[in-house]
Amino acid sequence: MAEPVIPDSFLEGYAQILGEVAVSGRRLTREELDTRRTLGRQAAEAGHQLRALVRMHLAETRATWPSAVPGATAAATAASTESVLAAVEQTIDAFAEGFERAQRLTVRREEAARREFIDDLLYGRSDLGRLAERATRFGLRLSRAHAVAVAAGPEAYTETDAVPRQVESALLARFGGRKILLTTKDGRMICIAPGNQPDVLRYFAKQAHAATDGGRVAVGRAHRGPGGVVQSYDEALDALDLADRMGLDDPVLYAADLLVYPVLTRDRQAMADLVRSELGPLQQARGGAEPLLKTLTVYFDAGCVAAETARRLALSVRALTYRLERIHQLTGSDPSDPMHRYTLQTAVIGARLLDWPAKEI
Repeated sequence: MAEPVIPDSFLEGYAQILGEVAVSGRRLTREELDTRRTLGRQAAEAGHQLRALVRMHLAETRATWPSAVPGATAAATAASTESVLAAVEQTIDAFAEGFERAQRLTVRREEAARREFIDDLLYGRSDLGRLAERATRFGLRLSRAHAVAVAAGPEAYTETDAVPRQVESALLARFGGRKILLTTKDGRMICIAPGNQPDVLRYFAKQAHAATDGGRVAVGRAHRGPGGVVQSYDEALDALDLADRMGLDDPVLYAADLLVYPVLTRDRQAMADLVRSELGPLQQARGGAEPLLKTLTVYFDAGCVAAETARRLALSVRALTYRLERIHQLTGSDPSDPMHRYTLQTAVIGARLLDWPAKEI
């Protein structure tokens, strides 16, 4: 593809400066340098490449190099050449300075626009139709379904930190042609990808887990439209929060696999009533409810196998049996009885979700 034609206006006054410098040996004035900086800024704003602009200046230098003064000595000619080369250096340096300043300003504006878009997208702000239009600028088509993955590590991250840049490099190397948005928010790394490309989020999870030295990643379900991104993002955040409260140790969590938990707490009052009714009597035990609640938690996690439960709790089977009998005495429900087990296990899950007994419910 041919490079765009660069207007001669960016060389305005350049030949005249070279001619005057060759005769007088002067340096460029402050006004002339400011003019070069302004031309450089205008060239950057017009979208031209700095390399092509420098090449244009050098070509103009060759074409308009001042003629030698008749009768001038070799020393005078050498001095004139030195002055012209110094003027070329000053001109290109000032021009490049203006160009680079404009580019830095453009980058800052683009980054501010990107950050504003991400905030609006993940918090559901702004008009959804307008948001969809803005999304195309960042490679997203919000009319289609998208899913969001959120990675949390041992520290808070920004986009310029080494860990997010490492993850971004890995994803772009593998999925360079895909419509992916990578960013950070509230110290976490975020990847937004089309819902029909789960391999992208799986790879992001793998890379983020490794780069954060064992951090956790949650993946929301795919949803359609601008509001769908917010929904998927919220699901991923909820999954991370749920993992902390439930003590889940999976490095990668999928919101689709955890739907039972929000269902159980949809009626919070009903769940609180169940916890108080089934587990409240455990507070009468020596040491409070926490030790026996932990026993039930491990017992259910171990598939209600007494020997495995005892091993995980570092107890003898006899000591475990005593605890289970004590739970039966206090609550009236027998953990080993299939008829009672479902209610007890649901109550235990509810206690963990509601952070009982640490918090009053």
